[in-house]
Amino acid sequence: MTGNRTSSLVARYRLLLPALALMLLLPLPALAWNAAGHRLVASIAWDQLDEHTRSELSQLLRSHPDYARWLRRTGDDQTGRGAFIEASTWPDDIRKDTRFYSAGIDNPTATLPGFPDMERRRDWHYLNRPLDDALGNQTVSGLLDKQLVALAKIIGSTSAPQIERVYALPWLIHLIGDAHQPLHTSIRLDADGKWDKLGSGMTVINPFNSRKSSSTLHTFWDDLPGPPWLRGERLTAASQALIASYPHPAHSTSGQWINESWRIARKSAYPPGAENVPTISEEFYENARKIANQRIAEAGYRLADLLRELLSTKLKR
Repeated sequence: MTGNRTSSLVARYRLLLPALALMLLLPLPALAWNAAGHRLVASIAWDQLDEHTRSELSQLLRSHPDYARWLRRTGDDQTGRGAFIEASTWPDDIRKDTRFYSAGIDNPTATLPGFPDMERRRDWHYLNRPLDDALGNQTVSGLLDKQLVALAKIIGSTSAPQIERVYALPWLIHLIGDAHQPLHTSIRLDADGKWDKLGSGMTVINPFNSRKSSSTLHTFWDDLPGPPWLRGERLTAASQALIASYPHPAHSTSGQWINESWRIARKSAYPPGAENVPTISEEFYENARKIANQRIAEAGYRLADLLRELLSTKLKR
């Protein structure tokens, strides 16, 4: 009986795959962590870096066309820390920036000075893999895994054009945060053939958020790190608290980070039960909050490790 059900699921999935792939190319409204989450990742990473790496990063960021915008947000930035933190949200910020365009939706915009590319690259932010083992471990849509590798290679190469290294840095800072958000690595397909892209297809009632009592499950996870306007001393205090609470993880690869998120999504990202619009319980909320905090801390540590490796003096000999 189990074998028949598995075969039926696989057959249904194969029939749906072309439609799924097409639908997954449509605009993706969900983000991965809100702005607070990405700033926390960057803040934690900066505090782990040596002065040489900080100097190299600051030099790259000063060459970015939007550097002045970041300075206006953070104020007088003598150390480079503020610009590094603000750069972490740039790939999400350009989603509403009319200088950029979404391929297949908008007409291409003119390439501006300092930018090698004006496409929003929405499919870089995620990777859709089925959560059901019976459907296999193939990717339906998304380029998160490939772009983490490609961007790191560009930043670590002194032979790469400067304009490409400058462009790649905010993307890498941001996508490492994305890779640690559990619902940015999965797609859930049930026995009726209904699918849920990154948790954006499920509405939940959240009694623990007075600002947003009803949202998608994806938004629930995005908002766990804190309010999106978190900056300054409060941001620093929050990142220091995470550093104090979570130890440095063992060395791992970007592919392993994505697999960790996929496993968390399958085990802990969805509320238990079969309600169409579930209410978040205190137990589920507290567990999700702990997972989010740990993933933010791990992303910060790993971002620092990777940047230190890519920009070490030995690569410049």
